[in-house]
Amino acid sequence: MTDYREAAENSKAWPFEEARKLLKRYRGERGAPAPKPNGEPMLFETGYGPSGLPHIGTFNEVLRTTMVRHAYETLTGNPTRLIAFSDDMDGFRKVPTNVPNQDMLAEHLHKPLTQVPNPFETDHESFAAHNNAMLREFLDRFGFDYEFISSTEQYQSGAFDETLKLVLARNQQILDIMLPTLGKERQATYSPILPISPKTGHVLQVPVEIVDAETGTVRFEDQGEMIEHNILSGGAKLQWKVDWAMRWTALGVDYEMYGKDLTDSGVQSGKIAKSLGARKPEGLIYEMFLDEKGEKISKSKGNGLSLDDWLRYGSENSLAFYIFREPKSAKQLHLGVIPKAVDEYFQSRALWHEQTPEKRLGNAVHHVHNGDVPTDTIPVTFGLLLNLVGVMGDADRDQIWGYLRQYAPDATAEKYPDLDELIGNAMAYHKDFIAPTLQRRKPEGVEVAALERLDKELAGMQDHAPAEDIQTIVYTIGKEGGFENLRDWFKALYETLLGSPQGPRMGSFIALYGIANTRKLIEEALA
Repeated sequence: MTDYREAAENSKAWPFEEARKLLKRYRGERGAPAPKPNGEPMLFETGYGPSGLPHIGTFNEVLRTTMVRHAYETLTGNPTRLIAFSDDMDGFRKVPTNVPNQDMLAEHLHKPLTQVPNPFETDHESFAAHNNAMLREFLDRFGFDYEFISSTEQYQSGAFDETLKLVLARNQQILDIMLPTLGKERQATYSPILPISPKTGHVLQVPVEIVDAETGTVRFEDQGEMIEHNILSGGAKLQWKVDWAMRWTALGVDYEMYGKDLTDSGVQSGKIAKSLGARKPEGLIYEMFLDEKGEKISKSKGNGLSLDDWLRYGSENSLAFYIFREPKSAKQLHLGVIPKAVDEYFQSRALWHEQTPEKRLGNAVHHVHNGDVPTDTIPVTFGLLLNLVGVMGDADRDQIWGYLRQYAPDATAEKYPDLDELIGNAMAYHKDFIAPTLQRRKPEGVEVAALERLDKELAGMQDHAPAEDIQTIVYTIGKEGGFENLRDWFKALYETLLGSPQGPRMGSFIALYGIANTRKLIEEALA
C-alpha cells in the first residue's frame, strides 16, 4: 500500500490543510508539533439537532469531517475519534409541520426533546429517541465510523457536572461575552443556564441567580414562586452557544466544522470556552448550498435538492465527490448538476490510478474512498447513457443493456455493477426530469441537406463502425455544410434528433445507439 505521509505534508488539498492545523494544536519540546497528551485520540465532533430528521446538510458535515480525520491519520498515524453529538436535551420549541400527531406534540412544547412523546409509529420512547435512531441509521447506511453521544445522557449521568460548576463560577464572564450581542429586551431575561422546571418539566428561559456554584444551586422564579434548584445531573441545560463551549470543554473536542451562518456563534462560543479554561476547536467554516436560483437551501422552504433526490438520480460516491470540492465556496445543489458530477467522478476515478502520490492527494476521489479507489471503469458516460435512454423512451433495463452490448460486447451487470446502478439512475432522471422537456423540432435551412448527407454517409458504414470514424464524418459535414460555426450544427443535431438543446459527442452516441437506429431518427426528423 502506498505511503502518502510525505506527500501529505505538502498537499494543498483542503483536508490536509485542515489536518495540519491539528498538528500545531499541541506542542512538544521547543514548540515542535506533538501528539495529543497521554496518547489520547484527536477528537472530531459533528452536531445534530434531533428536532428534525437527518438531511443532506448532515451528510455534508459528517463526510467532510471524516475526510479531515482521514487526512490527519495519513499525516500522523495517530489515533482519532469522531463523535456524532445529538443536542437532544434542547427544549421543544415548535411543532414541525411534517410529522403526525401534531395536537399531541403541541401539549409538550418547551420540554426537553427526550421528554416529548414519540409521534411516529415506532418503538422509540420519545421524539428525540426516534430521530436519534434515524440519525444512527442514516450514518450507518453510508458507512461512517463514529460514536453517538446523547446530550441528555451526558447531562443526566453527571458527565457534564464539573464543567457545569465551572459555568456557574464563570457566570459573569459569560454574561460579559453574551450580553453585548443581544437586544435590550433579551438582555433583561438572558441567563446562560436554562433550568428544568421541577413543576412543569419545561426548559425555562428565566433570569437565574447563582446561589452556590460548587453545589450547583441556583435561584429563579417558577410560576410565581422563587425556588432554589440544583442544576447538576440533568437539572438544567445551557443556552446553546454556552452549551457548545461547555461541550468542547468537557469532552476535549479538537476539531469541529460548521456553516457560514454560525460564524458569529462560533466566535462567541470560542470566547466562552476560553473563559472556561479550554481552547476553541480547530475547524473549517464552510459555505452554504444554493438552489438553481442561487438562493440558500432551506429545510423550511423545501427548495434545493434532498439527499434522497440525489441518490435517486446519481450515486452516493458522485455526491461525495461533488461535496468535496471547494467547501469555502457556495455551490448550487439541484438536479441539473448531477449528470456532470457523475461523469466527473468516474473520470477522476480512472485518472487517479495514473497519478503520482502528490497528484492523487489533490484528486477528490482519493478522499471519497480514503485512498482505496476502485479500479473498475465503465464503458460509457452517464451523459451518453441519458441520451440513449432519452431516444429509447420507455425502454426497460434489459433493453438498455442490449444496446450497451452492441457498443461494448462484454457489458454485463455482473462485470459493470456501477453501470447497472447508473442505468437505474438514468431511467429515473429521464422520467422525472428530462422526458417532460423533450421536444424535437423540424430541421430548417442548411440543416436539411446536412442531415440528408449524414444519412447517406451512415448508410455506407459498417454496423459497428468505430465512434471516432463516425465523429470524423459528423465533423466534416458540419464544416462543409454551410453553418456559421460547428456549434450550430451540433445544436441542430441535438434539437432535431434528441429533442434537447444539449447532447453528447455524436460519434459516440451513434456508435452506441446503432447506425440503423440513428438513420431512423434522421428519417423521422426529415419526414
